[in-house]
Amino acid sequence: MPTHVKEKPPRSEEIDALRRQVVELQRICGVGVIAGGVIHELNNALTPILNYAKLGLRNDDPEFHRRAFEKILEASERAARLTGGVLGLARPRGQDRVATDLVRLVEEVLLLTAKDLQKHAIQLDFRADARPHALVDAARIQQVLLNLIINARQAMSLGGVLTVRVGIDAAGKTAEISVADTGSGIEPKHLRRIFEPFFTTKSGPDDTGLGGTGLGLPICRDIVAEHKGRIRVESRPGAGSTFTIKLPACPSTTPTQVVARSPIN
Repeated sequence: MPTHVKEKPPRSEEIDALRRQVVELQRICGVGVIAGGVIHELNNALTPILNYAKLGLRNDDPEFHRRAFEKILEASERAARLTGGVLGLARPRGQDRVATDLVRLVEEVLLLTAKDLQKHAIQLDFRADARPHALVDAARIQQVLLNLIINARQAMSLGGVLTVRVGIDAAGKTAEISVADTGSGIEPKHLRRIFEPFFTTKSGPDDTGLGGTGLGLPICRDIVAEHKGRIRVESRPGAGSTFTIKLPACPSTTPTQVVARSPIN
């Protein structure tokens, strides 16, 4: 008679290892979406560096040299911000959580996604109503933001407005980051399920070849929960969606100043 071998259920450490792999794959996928735009922006930053360096070598005027060095420095700083942002997203999981300036963190993600948004006719409206800090693994929170921004862009197939806000509650205890789009919105029957693994409202791939795996938002929820925060969504069909991340605020290590910003170019 045939012998039936009962399969052993996966151990908790195996499940944890698989979960970590899924999170890493989702992060790599997000970076892949914006890679072309980042390279284009990096090339734009390198062009004036090369041009002003060549012009400086041909011109003996000290004043021209000063202006050329200023332009080279400006472009170099932009290139450094771009590469720093990519390296930040590439940091391995499990970095120490430190008091992080959330405005700067959001700005780094918006810098990386700017070209992708521009390509898809998305207008960016960014404003910081406060400058909160939170104790976070910056790379993981950036991964959440990158996912939310890509989702918002995909929801606006004909273009639209992406609104990003950073603020803090009246009590000064909860930092908030919101990502809102003017896209298709989510049906009420789907809204309560969007954080379920493998559930997706995307019908097929977009122009980048990406469809919906149903894993992005559950991963976002888990990362935020690991930081003792929460993520919520508000949406109406035809009127867009707003995702809000709430994180426990913490004191900054250096004095900061409230800022108000318009779209990043």
